[in-house]
Amino acid sequence: MTTSSDVIDDAPGPDGAELPSATLGGEKKRSLEQITLLLFITVPFLALLAAVPLAWGWGVSWLDLGLLVFMYYLGCHGITIGFHRYFTHGSFKAKRPLRIALAVMGSMAVEGPLVRWVADHRKHHKFSDAEGDPHSPWRFGETVPALMKGLWWAHIAWMFDEEQTPQDKYAPDLVKDPAIRAISRQFIFWTMLSLALPPLVGGLVTMSWWGAFTAFFWGSLVRVALLHHVTWSINSICHAVGKRPFKSRDRSGNVWWLAILSCGESWHNLHHADPTSARHGVERGQLDSSARFIRWFELAGWAYDVRWPSRSRIDSRRNTGEGGSRRRKATADAA
Repeated sequence: MTTSSDVIDDAPGPDGAELPSATLGGEKKRSLEQITLLLFITVPFLALLAAVPLAWGWGVSWLDLGLLVFMYYLGCHGITIGFHRYFTHGSFKAKRPLRIALAVMGSMAVEGPLVRWVADHRKHHKFSDAEGDPHSPWRFGETVPALMKGLWWAHIAWMFDEEQTPQDKYAPDLVKDPAIRAISRQFIFWTMLSLALPPLVGGLVTMSWWGAFTAFFWGSLVRVALLHHVTWSINSICHAVGKRPFKSRDRSGNVWWLAILSCGESWHNLHHADPTSARHGVERGQLDSSARFIRWFELAGWAYDVRWPSRSRIDSRRNTGEGGSRRRKATADAA
């Protein structure tokens, strides 16, 4: 279960000094930022809605699909391995080049500045599905109308809240790191780079403006929309439905059909039962590409002190009544 040790303790700055903000907007989400956020949610989503009829009419090239898939999983693993398992929970330690690379990759997912993302998620774990959780779908109650409203809140609406999670309280370790603080403050640059790379490649490969446009449509807009809604589904869907084989103090569930698209994040019940575990898909057949990459980083010497879950640790977190046959399915010794 989530304990106080699973989240970075509250910490003041050096000698009690106030820590600098790691986001350009500071601790308040102002009107301009809210309008920009609305545009970055709406425009890619409209592209996603248009994708099927446009693909039927135009067709879609292998180059465009390749750019979509590559950029999607680059950003997705930047979020799941970098922002989430490494920066938020400390599931492993990383050599400095990998630390910087993960910070940049996660920033290119266009899900907000690194330090703000981490602060929000640490607060989420501290108050998961209780008062104080930034994005619980149970915020408004347990009736069907209340849950529908809560799912909308957990999926999107919470991001427009003017009051932001205090970074110096929930992410002081990252605010103190000048390189990480700089990457977080440069979020606009990483966003522009993320959006510009697909059309640049598409235009150069096809030597045409049309190739640049279709690459931008699929590799930038559709990709961002897909990744946004898969990530947000972990906050909404995975806290409303799904199997709960492990003990946690919230309503996190395992949603199998999101596993591949979420790079293993949708095995969410285990994550909330054991937040610092480097692997979320611990049962046989539970795909977790993030854990596989962490294993490769470890073998390459880029990652170390990885918190792989032992079989006894997994079994100690099981709900009573899961049964011995399911216990034997735990695969704690291989990524």
